[in-house]
This record gives sequence, C-alpha cells and structure tokens, in this order.
Amino acid sequence: MTTIDQLFSEAQAHVDAGRVPACQVAVGLGGRVAAFATFGAATDETRFCIFSATKPMVASVVWLLLGDGLVDPYDPISWYVPELATAGLGEVTLEQVLLHTGGFPNAPMTDAEGADPTRRRARFATWSPEWEAGTRFVYHAGSAHWVLADLIDRLTGRDYRDVLEERVCRPLGLPRVLGLAADSQQDIATLTQLDARADPDETLRFNDVAVRMAGNPGGGAFMTAADLALFYQGVLHNPGGLWDETVLHDVTTHVRCTCEDPMLGVGVNRTRGLVLAGDDGNHEMRYAIFGRGCSPGAFGHAGAHAQVAWADPATGISFTYLANAIDADPMRSGIRANRLATIAADLSM
Repeated sequence: MTTIDQLFSEAQAHVDAGRVPACQVAVGLGGRVAAFATFGAATDETRFCIFSATKPMVASVVWLLLGDGLVDPYDPISWYVPELATAGLGEVTLEQVLLHTGGFPNAPMTDAEGADPTRRRARFATWSPEWEAGTRFVYHAGSAHWVLADLIDRLTGRDYRDVLEERVCRPLGLPRVLGLAADSQQDIATLTQLDARADPDETLRFNDVAVRMAGNPGGGAFMTAADLALFYQGVLHNPGGLWDETVLHDVTTHVRCTCEDPMLGVGVNRTRGLVLAGDDGNHEMRYAIFGRGCSPGAFGHAGAHAQVAWADPATGISFTYLANAIDADPMRSGIRANRLATIAADLSM
C-alpha cells in the first residue's frame, strides 16, 4: 500500500526536476476531498485548464436530459440539431456522438464560432461525414462536444455553460468551470510550453481571455484538482439523486464501444461519456488515466498533456492530477501522470 506522503513527494519531484512549472493532486473519498496539495508556481486556489477532462462534465448534463426523458440515445442527433441533416450527418445518433463514432472527427469549429449559437449552427451546416457513422472510433477532439453543447441549448432553452453550472456544478458544491467571464479569470495557471524550440502548441490558446470566455465544451473547463476530484465523488455517490440511477449506472458500467483506438492500439472501452479501465490488462494504456492497481470498474477521462481524473468504485477513491506543462513528448508526460495514478490507486486511506 502507498501513502499520501508518497503521492505528494512524487508530485513535488516533477516540479523539482523541471518537468512541470506547477501541478495539483487531489484524492476524494466518502463524498469529500480527503487530500489536496499544490506544487510549484501556484496556490491551492489556482485553477488549471483540464482540457478533455471537460468532456465528462458536459456529458453529465446529457445524462440529466436522458433521465428527464427529453432525448433518447438512439435518436438521430439531427432531430435536435437540424443543421447536421443539411451536412449529410442526419443519421448519426446521440450515442454515436458520445462514443466518438459519429464519423466527423475533423469537422472545424473555432472557439469564437462555437460560443455563438448562430455562428455555431451555420458552421454545422458546412460539415460533412468522413466515413459512415458507427463503423470506427476516431477521437472527436472538439467537434462532437460542440454538437452536445447545441443539443443542451435547444432542449433546455438555456446556454449550455449556464446549464452545466446550475444543474451539475452548484448541486455538487463546485464553482462555474466553463465559459468564464473576463473578470473572473484570476488565479488560472498559465500554460507553459517546455520546449521553446518547438512550434507553438495549439492548446496554448487557452491562455487567451476570449477563448476562456468561449467555454469550449470539449476541452475548455478550468478548475482545481480538488474540484475535479469532488465531481467524480459526485458521480460515485450521486448526492441527492442528481442523476437518474439507471442512467448513471449505465454510463459508469456499460462499455458500448470497444473499437481499437488507432493511436493507442487498445480497445477504447467507452461508455456514454466515460472511459472504463476494463479487465483486459490494458487499462494503463488508455491515455495513462488509470493506475496499475485500479479495478476493472474504475472510470474517468484524460485531458491533453496528461491531465488525469478517475474514480474507482472498488475503493471509493477519486483521483485528479492537473499540471500546466505543454510537453511535446506525450509518452514522457503520460509516464509522469501514470506514476502518480499508480500511487493513488494503491493508497491506504
């Protein structure tokens, strides 16, 4: 078994070695944050861009809509976002959007376009299918979640950023995390590219005030590691029956896509919004999310540059690691994050 001190020492070592300017680690247990620390040029109030770890939070609003009976996962998404029918994507289902099998991974959308419903829908109409939906998995880094954002807007009559805050963040005791006003962006860790010789990484745009205001639903949330660990405690414990129990059980246990990830070479183990560790022995290869000792039922999601967030029903632990390093070597950053996840997975709490 490992200890919190070992976890914190490993995180401090990453800063001391110059691998990250700043990072945070948090462990949740029993519906609360049990341990939380910040290392390097940051404080416990510093928020980090969580990149694609944003995706389950946006999906969690869709889980609410499923529980409300406002949409069915097998419905064509174009019933709700008609511009997609114009784009030749009329038969893509909501489930396929959630599973990254919709067939439009490279469909373009700038942050400014996506933040404005009129411009967003005009852009949808210009998209086109890249292959038949449901026939393969390719990670939809941004496109799928712009569709989910529009679905939320249309079904609730409210802005998706506000709906996330009101229906998920507030009930879980979390602050607003997506679509931050210009005057509420203090205490955000600046993303720092480690190799100054490399071309600027496209994720550096999340240092921009306007991009943070846009609220990219596929990768633009900002929060502390403690907040994200608490979100996963919420998914574990469903306080106040926030989500419909049947829907929540499905999204945390039912793998609906096992297609091979073309980048990682292992089955993706995707549910309607999450990644499951699985029992095939390849869980550490799934974006370096899961520690070696995670149970097959652990679920979570990674973010670019080795942001890590997961919960393990077998232990009740949720774990988050956030950093502001932009590393050109994804293998190096993945190994770094996995070392921490492995310590967390074996914690004695």
